[in-house]
Amino acid sequence: MIYLHAIDPIAFSLGPVKVHWYGLMYLAAFFSAWALGRSRILRGRLPGVDMDGFSDLLFYGMLGVVLGGRIGYMLFYAFETFVANPLILFKVWEGGMSFHGGLLGVLVACWLWARKHRLHFFDVMDFVAPLVPLGLGFGRLGNFVGGELWGKFSHAGWGVIFPHAPELADQLPAQIQAQYAAGALNQFARHPSQLYEAALEGVVMFVVVWTFSMKPRARYAVSGLFALLYGVFRFIVEFVRVPDAPIGYLAFNWLTMGQSLSLPLIAVGLALLGMSRRAPVLQPVLPTPAGVEAAK
Repeated sequence: MIYLHAIDPIAFSLGPVKVHWYGLMYLAAFFSAWALGRSRILRGRLPGVDMDGFSDLLFYGMLGVVLGGRIGYMLFYAFETFVANPLILFKVWEGGMSFHGGLLGVLVACWLWARKHRLHFFDVMDFVAPLVPLGLGFGRLGNFVGGELWGKFSHAGWGVIFPHAPELADQLPAQIQAQYAAGALNQFARHPSQLYEAALEGVVMFVVVWTFSMKPRARYAVSGLFALLYGVFRFIVEFVRVPDAPIGYLAFNWLTMGQSLSLPLIAVGLALLGMSRRAPVLQPVLPTPAGVEAAK
């Protein structure tokens, strides 16, 4: 059944403060990463690191996500706007985050944290990778609730009509509701590409990467699997997602910015998986009783 997107992006209000669903999704991503990370710490998957150290790592990572995601969006998708008005970088309430920018931010943050704690960078990344997919899924659900990053037109029975899409943006809500009830808007149904990404990058990636990481793996392997899967899934979904304006297609009348940024991820993922064949396996070391008590 064709669905008319009519979700209020504001979850609730506290006086003059409006709490958006997208912000709640960020909180859900944070708490899921904390819960999953705590589980891995208690199983000794990052030897020598207790919950205090993990909390420090999580703080570094969240800063990397927010700063890298915002800066990456400006550089990859809105560079001309950023050059004309650099202060727009700080207007985060207007939206605009990039996964690839957030990934670079996390890489820098984890490198700094690993250096501080004298750990191998990829031991840290292999620990972090399984914590990420659920957060990605929550983020894509936030995109759907906000009615942004929609897909191309679709004849599928699960298509979604987005009132803020260009073809309907100049109509009043009452007009849209009346036309939807009459079945006159079915031609404007689009792929819910946000939900496709939530399913692939969130649910499927979490199940695969988390299950794979349950057993001690060679260094680079978990990070490589994460990079490969994300790159492949994002590349595929981009075929049914509207390219970011005003960039459009970069080449061949189908290659998008998201796809061009995902190709290096696929290559890096394959390279890391290849490197893992000759790398050592990091064996778990259970935390001390004091460390276990601190985690409770």
